[in-house]
Amino acid sequence: MTPASATDQAVGTRRLAHPARDEIRIESVLHALSDPVRLCVVRELAAAEGELTCSRFDLPVTKSTTTHHFRVLRESGIVQQVYRGTAKMNGLRREDLEALFPGLLDRVLDGANRQAERLGEG
Repeated sequence: MTPASATDQAVGTRRLAHPARDEIRIESVLHALSDPVRLCVVRELAAAEGELTCSRFDLPVTKSTTTHHFRVLRESGIVQQVYRGTAKMNGLRREDLEALFPGLLDRVLDGANRQAERLGEG
């Protein structure tokens, strides 16, 4: 991660650490996707047309646990988080994941969606 520029520091932009594309590891991605709450977040992001705020997700866990799940997704390289004003925006790093692990995200999402349909979870 590069240090914040003088302009960013002057306006108080907060930055979050993300792994560079070449630092993303398959075992971290698979670990992050193995949790049902995180998989739910990834499914919602994949279905969205753009970035979503953290508050957009209605998860069955506490706020601190939600923060933990987003951190795991960010640190594994699955999501990109940026602050826009006071909102933390989340988007999938689809291009990076596809370049490193072709077809993985689409296959996982397809399987998760089929499972949700089978279990009546929509």
